[in-house]
Amino acid sequence: MSEYRLGGFQILPPVIKNLLIINVLVYLVTSFTTAPIEEFMTINFALFHWDSPFFKPWQFVTHMFMHANFAHLFFNMFALWMFGNVIENIMGSRRFIIFYLVCGVGAALCYLLVLSLGTPALNVPMVGASGAVYGILFAFGYLLPNAMVFLFIFPMRAKYLVAIYAVIELVEGLSNNPSDPVAHFAHLGGMLFAFLLLRMWKIMSNNRYRY
Repeated sequence: MSEYRLGGFQILPPVIKNLLIINVLVYLVTSFTTAPIEEFMTINFALFHWDSPFFKPWQFVTHMFMHANFAHLFFNMFALWMFGNVIENIMGSRRFIIFYLVCGVGAALCYLLVLSLGTPALNVPMVGASGAVYGILFAFGYLLPNAMVFLFIFPMRAKYLVAIYAVIELVEGLSNNPSDPVAHFAHLGGMLFAFLLLRMWKIMSNNRYRY
């Protein structure tokens, strides 16, 4: 992951490009077709709690490609492109898609585990790529900690931006506001699995070149 060459940088690398296309197409299908098709997509591909009669194992993956509304889609896809294109250029496409899926599935697992600590609403699904996107955000801060980014109009180093977002998500998640529809612990789960996977790859890389 350290062999990053600016000369080979792609502004829209292949995995990012295909993820953008798939997410937009799924949004169009779920938002601009008939109600039965939208219901079919939600019941089968959004993520339900594992005690729900609508739960299916593949929902751990498919929920990442569905979004509640245009704003949800836009901000996730914008963040995916803004941070993900750098990370895919660093990791390479094959490793990046593994990273993306692991973060998304890990985010879903953390969300359902936290949900199980209370009384889960079994038939209220979760959708969105946010867990995977927060994993990518974490990777950006982890791999490029001193890169300068902007929070609104304030410049700061990437590591501080990631820390701020993590604290916000933790505080919002612990507040347990019933009117808040955001799955904050899914976001934190994406960051957690990003950290674990990056650490594992680093350890494996160090062992590979040890004599």
